[in-house]
Parts: sequence; structure tokens; C-alpha cells
Amino acid sequence: MTLIKSISGIRGTIGGLQSENLTPIDAVKYAAAYGSWVKQQRDKDTYKVVVGRDARISGEMIQQLVMNTLVGMGITVIDLNLSTTPTVEVAVALEHADGGIILTASHNPKQWNALKLLNNKGEFLNAEAGQQILDIAENGTIEFAEVDHLGEIHKNDAYIDLHIDEILNLPLVKADAIKRCKFKVVVDAVNSTGGIAVPLLLEALGVEPVKLHCTPNGQFPHNPEPLKEHLGDLMESVVKNHADFGIVVDPDVDRLAFVDEKGEMFGEEYTLVAVADYVLQNTPGNTVSNMSSSRALRDVTEKHGGTYTASAVGEVNVVEKMKETNAVIGGEGNGGIIYPELHYGRDSLVGIALFLSFLAEEKIAVSELRKKYNAYFMSKKKIELTPQLDVDAILKAMEAKYATEQINTIDGVKIDFAENWVHLRKSNTESIIRIYTEAKSQEEADALADRIIGEIEGIAGL
Repeated sequence: MTLIKSISGIRGTIGGLQSENLTPIDAVKYAAAYGSWVKQQRDKDTYKVVVGRDARISGEMIQQLVMNTLVGMGITVIDLNLSTTPTVEVAVALEHADGGIILTASHNPKQWNALKLLNNKGEFLNAEAGQQILDIAENGTIEFAEVDHLGEIHKNDAYIDLHIDEILNLPLVKADAIKRCKFKVVVDAVNSTGGIAVPLLLEALGVEPVKLHCTPNGQFPHNPEPLKEHLGDLMESVVKNHADFGIVVDPDVDRLAFVDEKGEMFGEEYTLVAVADYVLQNTPGNTVSNMSSSRALRDVTEKHGGTYTASAVGEVNVVEKMKETNAVIGGEGNGGIIYPELHYGRDSLVGIALFLSFLAEEKIAVSELRKKYNAYFMSKKKIELTPQLDVDAILKAMEAKYATEQINTIDGVKIDFAENWVHLRKSNTESIIRIYTEAKSQEEADALADRIIGEIEGIAGL
């Protein structure tokens, strides 16, 4: 496998050859480059970095390597150990730290891990900062601390509770109304840290959690990407337990999807749509999602008198556009909720609390809530990359082929047709070209994706 270096962090598979995978040497190399970058941001006597991880099997090994590398640079580490990506982001701000590192490969299978890098606001690095760290790793001189000036590791296991406290204090989180509803909810946390955080949040809101795959041992019971084809256990469990709905999060708890009371998918694209509907009816304003997200968010935003804007794919790009447009909510169609009232990061926990508040206010079943929104259907397919594929040339050819349609090239190529759209882009996190389509029926979306894949294969001579 290839070691992938992007705005989404340093990501690779465990084992294998140095610089081709995420080996211990690579973990140390990029942790040291990050530590060096942190020191370049401000000249001060002491530095502090927050570090946490999801529950994947390699997490403890990678975390020890990363933390002790920072100690060797004279940096104090706040060790959250098992945590969530949004919890680490919140902790950076509350600690007034200089940055943060989350050891997680998000939705990737168990053989993957990654270093996700944060700035002193607890937000993902922009492309410029990310490039500076890559340059330091490859070409820079990294200076380590002398023996009397080594850093220290301070353990702090309180931050999931503190994160939940911050959520409960939000004006739009209606804890009392939620408690009165006596909800029962099934939680699938793919045996990662959502198994710790989500039940704690639900219990704090007076919701009865039914735990499914909530042991944080990193043994993922199914593919950890929260897609319908991976969630048969959750769908069955919701019906069997007569639950009000089901929740699934990815291993680091920044993607959120729901299953309704009938055991049917709410649709991960509609997580953000529903939460935005609730936020906008209470605090009207603008929204942002990435170019691969559903048109349904635009519809809801305009219904409430706001302006919808699309950004390039990648959380940092969504956040940048949200700040630029003063958006009150935003995120990504993969179930990522960004609620700036709490922090600028995808956060399943705040998404759950806002969704429950909406249900308590509307007093309707989850399946009925879903019917409120325009029905769009997406197809998410991919083509594996090989060294022979010239992605840029393929995208240029597709852009030329559809030059008479509405084209956006800020991130790959998005082609907007009257009734549907297709977005083609090289992934930041995997060696693939992503082909996302949306249409008024699943059959149309799948047919459009298959047609485009056929055209790409023709262009590439596959």
C-alpha cells in the first residue's frame, strides 16, 4: 500500500516497508515534523499538544511512538488515550494547547491508521500548513531537546465527560424535553471509542442506550464505513428491541448515520439535512457542505431563507467556507456535522444531541421526519488507481466531454445536469477515483454512475 500524505493527515497501513506504509519509523518522522512545525508557529518557553486515539489495534503502539517523539522535542503531551476526534478538538481549545494529534484512520479498515493533525484552535490544518510539515519531514532539520528540557506526558481521561458537558450547555440541546420522551436507541460503535462516548451522552440525556458492538477493542465487526450494506445487525437490532431509532458512528466518531424505527436507513446524507433543519428554524442563517453532498441541504437552507454554498471536499475546506459565509451549520454528506456554536469540527456527539432535540420538539417518528425532505438518491462508487492511470488527464477529458453542462472544477470535476449530478475526484484518503452521483431515484443514480465509469474506462483504455 502507499503511504498517503494529504490535508487529511498521514495515513497508511501497518507493517511492511518504511515510507511505503505507516511503520514506526514513519510515525516518528511525521510526529517530529509536526512538533517542529508547532514550535515554528510561536517562540515560547513551553509547548503543549493533545493526543488521543480511536480503539484500532495499532493505536496504542502508534500513540506511544508519537507521544514520546514529542517528549523528545521538549513538548508537553496531554494524553487522552482512548478518545474521539471531536473530543480531541474540543480538548485543544479547552487546554489552550498548541495543537493536537488524533491517531485514527476514520472509516478505513483495521489495518490502517493515521496521524490527523490539528492547529492551536483544534481545527484541521490547511493545505499550506500541511505542506510545511511534509517539507520539514523530507528536507528539514529537526532539533530535539536536551536531557534537562524533555517534555512530559500528563494523562487526562476526563475529556469525553467535559465534551458532553459542553454539548449539554448548548441552548439548542433540549435535555429536559429529550428526557420526557424516554427514547430507546440502539448504538453501533464498531467496537471503537464511540462505544464509550455515545452511551455516556445518551444516558446524560435520559435516553436508554442498547449497546451493539460497543466494546472498544478495535475488532471491527463489519466494514467501519457507516453505509447501508454494512449495517444489517443494527437494522435488525432496532426492530427486535422496539427502539425509537438506531445510531452508527465510525471508529473516531466524526461520522454519524441513523436507522429509523422500522429498521430502514435514514440516509447518511440526511443526517446533516435534518440537523440543519432544526438549527435553521431556531437560528436562521447560511449553510455549507462539500460538492459531493446532497442537494437536499440547499433545499432546506433556502426554505429557511438562508444561502447554501458548496466547498471542495475535505473538512478543512468546509470549515474555511463556513467561516467565509458565516454559516450557522455545515458539514459533509457522509454524516459529518459541523456546529460552530460548539467548535469547527465534524462531531457525531453534538449531531446526536441536536437530532434528539429535534425529535423531542417535533414529536414524530424518525421515518416520518425523513418524509419531510425532498427525496434524492446517491450512488457512491470508485475506481482503484493503478500507476498507469493518469487521473488529471481523465478528469480533463471528462470536463471537455461535458463542456456544455454546468461544470465546477474546484475539486476534481462536478457536472451538474438539470435533474442530477456527478462528481469525479481523486480521494484524499485512498488510492481511488471517487464517482458520486445523485438523482431522483436509486436506479437513475446507479445508471449514471455506471455510465460515467464506462466512459472513464474508455478514456483510460481499461
